[in-house]
Amino acid sequence: MKGKLSPLLILLAAMLWGTTGTTQAFAPETAHPIAIGATRLAVGGIFLGLMVLLIGKLDLKHLPIKTTILASLSMALYQPLFFSAVSITGVAIGTVVAIGSAPILSGLIEWLYLKKRPAKVWWCSTFLSIIGCLLLFSNNESVNVDPVGITMALGAGVSFAVYALVSSTLVEGRSSLSVVAVVFTLSAIWLSPFLFIFDMSWILSFRGIGASLQLGIMTTGIAYFLFAKGLIHVSASTAVTLTLAEPLTAAVLGVFLLGEYLNIISWLGILFLLLGIGILIWPFRTPANEKELSIAQK
Repeated sequence: MKGKLSPLLILLAAMLWGTTGTTQAFAPETAHPIAIGATRLAVGGIFLGLMVLLIGKLDLKHLPIKTTILASLSMALYQPLFFSAVSITGVAIGTVVAIGSAPILSGLIEWLYLKKRPAKVWWCSTFLSIIGCLLLFSNNESVNVDPVGITMALGAGVSFAVYALVSSTLVEGRSSLSVVAVVFTLSAIWLSPFLFIFDMSWILSFRGIGASLQLGIMTTGIAYFLFAKGLIHVSASTAVTLTLAEPLTAAVLGVFLLGEYLNIISWLGILFLLLGIGILIWPFRTPANEKELSIAQK
């Protein structure tokens, strides 16, 4: 039963990440995207730290130092790289390159370094999902194909792929809450200088406090805890492909909460995303298929 719920936990995490853009839209206009990313990790790290202390599951003795630092650096790098890429190339290109490249890079890293060959269903799902992303953002007119922005977006994709892969090893036989609490506390420390570089007066406003709590607690603390929990029974490459539900959620929220318009091609992209995610979840419905998928990935 736990194995069947794992992909659903990752999907729920991706849906929470999908609210990030909508939350930023309601944040004060003076809030710099990189400052928002640093605040997000700071609040998320504090929240997770308090939770793990209250529950009493903090375990620092058995965490491998090098792997933990790598995970925290990967997440810390992802924030400024992604937000900078989006600011340079626009939301459409930045999101498609960063989020779309992550599943492919994750699968290649698993294949090259862990000798785990992705299953055929993963290739099919990833292809459909990435096509869906391209179609979904095709109606966005604010496109600027800047080489620096594209490089940053690819860097963000690599960072997230590495984070997912490293985290999947950290949660093996350990408390998921303890792992994410330590990783995100370290990530917040790495990004803390940004809190002193940019103007942070916006955080004292009502909208600033609300946005910070939503981004820190919901889209970081709870979302990454669910993601780590799902990684226990789902491979990193499969998990990263499932996170493509993030742009799908963002697009739907944009339509219903922000009044954004999606053309027929974009709705077709949503259909491709749903198909891609659906065929990836299907093997987890029965123990036999789940076992077959696991063998195919080895």
